[in-house]
Amino acid sequence: MFYLRDRGSCILINDKKIALIKRIRDGQVYYVFPGGGIEKGETPEQATIREAFEELGVTIKIKECFQKVHYNGTQYYFIGEVISGQFGSGQGEEFTDSTRNRGIYQPMWINLDDLLSLDIRPIDVAKRLHSLFS
Repeated sequence: MFYLRDRGSCILINDKKIALIKRIRDGQVYYVFPGGGIEKGETPEQATIREAFEELGVTIKIKECFQKVHYNGTQYYFIGEVISGQFGSGQGEEFTDSTRNRGIYQPMWINLDDLLSLDIRPIDVAKRLHSLFS
């Protein structure tokens, strides 16, 4: 059964690079912005901060809402800033629960100039970022 779920995601830019999660699943390679579902009682901002810590191992500060995408619920994309932690040290269930069978998650920094040459989802957010920051 499929259901709608709102999501919060972060856009972290540092030294002309952007933080993305490389996904390898069912033979496909694609990239997503770090983030995940908003839990009951959470704001989109709180979910984004929690997900950045779980997936990336960093604590972030939200600066502004960059874009909202309506797809299987509302997806919020926030510009954020890393304030502490070590990038790539996330310990969320994506990395620790081997029974999930949802493919591979690899946090990485990608050059902003390379955004449009990759399969980034959602592409509309990537295109807007590329036009503004590269």
